[in-house]
Amino acid sequence: MRKLLLVLTILSIQQGVAQSQDAWVFFADKENVEVYLADPILIMTQEAIDRKALHGTAINERDVPVNENYITQIKNATGITVRSKSKWMNCVYVIGSQPNIEALLDLPFVINVEYADKSLNLFPGAPIENKFSLEEAGQNVIYNYGAAANQIEMLSGDYLHELDYSGEGMIVAVLDAGFPSIDTNPGFQKMRDENRILGTYDFEARTENVDGTSSHGFVTSSDIGGFLQNEFVGTAPQASFYFFVTEYTPSETPVEEAWWVEALERSDSLGVDVVNTSLGYRGYDNPNYDHSYEDLDGQTTFSARGANIAFDKGMILVTSAGNGGNSSFPTVGTPGDSPGTLTVGAVNSNGNYVAFSSIGPTVDGRVKPDVMAQGASAAVINTGGNVDFSSGTSFSSPIMAGVITCLWQSRPEVPNGHIMQIVRESANLYNNPTDQMGYGIPNFENAYTALQELGLEDEFLMSNFALYPNPVTSKINISFPEGISNCTFTIYSVLGNKVLSTEISRNLNSVNMESLDSGMYIASINSNNKQISFKLIKE
Repeated sequence: MRKLLLVLTILSIQQGVAQSQDAWVFFADKENVEVYLADPILIMTQEAIDRKALHGTAINERDVPVNENYITQIKNATGITVRSKSKWMNCVYVIGSQPNIEALLDLPFVINVEYADKSLNLFPGAPIENKFSLEEAGQNVIYNYGAAANQIEMLSGDYLHELDYSGEGMIVAVLDAGFPSIDTNPGFQKMRDENRILGTYDFEARTENVDGTSSHGFVTSSDIGGFLQNEFVGTAPQASFYFFVTEYTPSETPVEEAWWVEALERSDSLGVDVVNTSLGYRGYDNPNYDHSYEDLDGQTTFSARGANIAFDKGMILVTSAGNGGNSSFPTVGTPGDSPGTLTVGAVNSNGNYVAFSSIGPTVDGRVKPDVMAQGASAAVINTGGNVDFSSGTSFSSPIMAGVITCLWQSRPEVPNGHIMQIVRESANLYNNPTDQMGYGIPNFENAYTALQELGLEDEFLMSNFALYPNPVTSKINISFPEGISNCTFTIYSVLGNKVLSTEISRNLNSVNMESLDSGMYIASINSNNKQISFKLIKE
């Protein structure tokens, strides 16, 4: 089989031999696909199967594990270390010299190599700074939020709690750097007593111990699920949790993107609803691996590609915007650039933008961050079990993730993209977004009202197709329902004039909208002699 060799050979042999490289190695196929798809309980939990059925999300070949025999052969190859694997991408992340990595292309099942050093790729593709530099419930319970009151009430999260939507029955995964003291900390005692810690895993150390190399994950998680009687309440205090370590803080390398996607895959297989990610990638220890602004188009980096697949799988990803607002590279990093993630910036206690919060737009002109939450002097529970205060978008993201979890609990049958859009539309700057604030601060009382008013017809339409982002600046993405692979996508003006029409497929599902003037349009999707329409706003 002829392989696509994604490496430039103009570098000297001496340089190639001496220097270790990081790369993704992609495989041609998987084994036992039909068996697994016929009996998906072999590869995922019943909770995952149920969530996919509820949202009309297909179980497909992406869900099938990577061929372990292929991985073994890669591990046995000369000079190769395997650090991660991805079933969604059907690849492994390896470290080795350039010649040794290139030699993997001789294996019959290897179809592609993509280097982290993009200068080594014939077709530069994918994937930034220290990410952590800043930084008893019954029915209809009324919480004493203590120090957390402002950050919850700013979003009207207390309104959802008063309606008894506190995250019960919802599953949240937190992907971060470390969670020391989750087994002993009084702030997580209620969670432990109620058996709501469902699992843990460190993807770097390959162990269930998640102390990791930082306490960052524990502190951010407290803003979702932490509880200290009369002192502190997280935004989803009754949710259940998985805690996954995907960071290794002593160094900054692209393997963290690979671990992050691997953790997303596991989250999906476990039936996770909402994922919080208080981290981002832009610069690495090796500057050859750094992402440029041009890479941050929501489609290029490995983590953005993983985030988009996670969205298609039906999860809601909530991601911190980053703390680079005052830097020479002030824009949102990745995976926050993905259209499939809700990216959260930081405001102070008065709802005003804080200068460290990373800004938009993305290189392709999309609004990022999406929304804002308190990230300056946010209340947290520290590893000593006491209330503390920290600053950074690392905290605005979990505050938002918890409230979204509670909102979704009220109508879990509604697809993820529509929950995210309702949240955007509830924000105070939705009609006039800015580079600093995105669509602004959501009002979850209004979001709840809008969600409950969705009619049966709306639900039917939503369960079939989804458009995102909406409003759109440049590219619109169309998410396909199970069983449909192709359709005709047509845009009409409000006067009924056809302005754009094209054929799209599940694999080629983006349409360039840059040629259209700003304003409101009607998007029509025609498939199998059925037609549905959406209101679309072009910015």
